[in-house]
Amino acid sequence: MIKRKKDLQEISSRLKNERVTAILGPRQSGKTTIARTFEADAYFDLEDPVDLARLENPRITLGDCSGLIVIDEIQRSPGLFQVIRVLVDSRPDQKYLILGSASRDLIRQGSESLAGRISFFTLLGFRNIDVGKQDVSRLWLRGGYPRAYTAETEEESVRWREDYIQTFLERDIPNLGIKVPAPTLRRFWQMVSHYHGMVLNLSEIGRSFGIADTTVRNYLEILQGTFMLRLLQPWYNNAGKRLVKRPKVYFRDSGIFHTLMTIDSKESLRSHPKCGSSWEGFAMDCVWRSVGKPDEQAYFWATHAGAELDLVWQHGGSSWGCEFKYQDAPKMTKSIGIALEDLGLKKLWIVYPGSQRYKLEERVEVVPLAEVPMEWVY
Repeated sequence: MIKRKKDLQEISSRLKNERVTAILGPRQSGKTTIARTFEADAYFDLEDPVDLARLENPRITLGDCSGLIVIDEIQRSPGLFQVIRVLVDSRPDQKYLILGSASRDLIRQGSESLAGRISFFTLLGFRNIDVGKQDVSRLWLRGGYPRAYTAETEEESVRWREDYIQTFLERDIPNLGIKVPAPTLRRFWQMVSHYHGMVLNLSEIGRSFGIADTTVRNYLEILQGTFMLRLLQPWYNNAGKRLVKRPKVYFRDSGIFHTLMTIDSKESLRSHPKCGSSWEGFAMDCVWRSVGKPDEQAYFWATHAGAELDLVWQHGGSSWGCEFKYQDAPKMTKSIGIALEDLGLKKLWIVYPGSQRYKLEERVEVVPLAEVPMEWVY
């Protein structure tokens, strides 16, 4: 079993300090497995008809429990949020760990019913630090879903991901109350895969797919809300330059992206036109999870004149940046120099797939992806 040290630390901290901790994330990301590592006094799985029946009178059933109570797939019984709120206010001997597949409704209901009592943690696939330096390339190819990554062969990993996509579209999406036909959303998802790492043009996608801009935005929000896509927003500053003001789109899991692009081996990945974009999205996810900030605090920066920076964020009152290069030995570029000055960056890292760490100038350092730490070091 692969230990998920960082995720366990984050969840343990929340369990210690909060009355209710919610682990959200896509199906099969390992929520149930990681929850079972904590000693619970009561465990309810709402996909089990027996447990669902036990909670038909939740105030009585949960009222008889003490200690840590785990409720899995809580989105199947949203009325439990109100009951949990009443119990945590009156029962100091209770704490709750609730698990749910990605759902905007789940987040909204939890926030409204348990405001001030709940902490949300998003569990995605394996991190680069979980698998070790030697297996980062395997993580890039297969993605971070545990069963995709640990499959004995590439063929088994590809087959699992294909089945996962089909189940996601045919079961998970309808279970979230989203009424979009599975074939329609799959075709849209495949179309968006060609925009991976690019600035979005809703009108262009709408014309290609034959739908309105508003429908494109709705479909993107569905895939973003279910942790399939990352919409990276542009950074605005007062540089006095014409800036790109539309978001970029990235797949959250490189393995799912590769499956939709019919990439099934290291050889086909390295020869594919989207290889560089794939690596950029993968490396960005590794770095951002190391930085440990909410997705809403991640940006990219680009001017219409061609200068750009892949990732920008703020920390400790300063601006920081990352550039991702699928190259053997990245060098200083004009674009990086412009980004340093226009954004007033305290430091800029260039992350690449090589093995040597070196400085290009005082504020610019080249860092191997394999050396991205568990927690980002400033």
